[in-house]
Amino acid sequence: MKLKIKKLKEDIILPSYAYEGDAALDLYSPEEILLKPGQCHQFKLGFATEIPQRHVALVWDKSSFGSKGIKTLGGVIDAGYRGEWKIVLQNLSDQDFKINKGQKIAQALIQKVEEVKIEETNKLPQSQRGEGGFGSSGK
Repeated sequence: MKLKIKKLKEDIILPSYAYEGDAALDLYSPEEILLKPGQCHQFKLGFATEIPQRHVALVWDKSSFGSKGIKTLGGVIDAGYRGEWKIVLQNLSDQDFKINKGQKIAQALIQKVEEVKIEETNKLPQSQRGEGGFGSSGK
């Protein structure tokens, strides 16, 4: 499969895999910023894509950021979207967090998706779990 990428800014780093066999593409910061505690910031990544039909890009945290209280917000980029990719990060820690230009800030999985047909019904079959939600497994 190919992911077509159009650069919208010249001085950006295109998504790439760090190692052969990695599941996710690394996404890079186009700017330097200091994220204050509680602050959100939207990073315009400087590229647009043509994701193949029946596929989606799912944007996830970098584990090294998550361990420091930096959370990636958002996360679904549909195949039909042709605009600039944007990533929002929020600092959930009580410390300033510096992000350098060119630093890895998130990762994207390109995955095949199944289209489902919606069928309205008045009754659903019983299951072992039933309507048990948060905490229903006892953990």
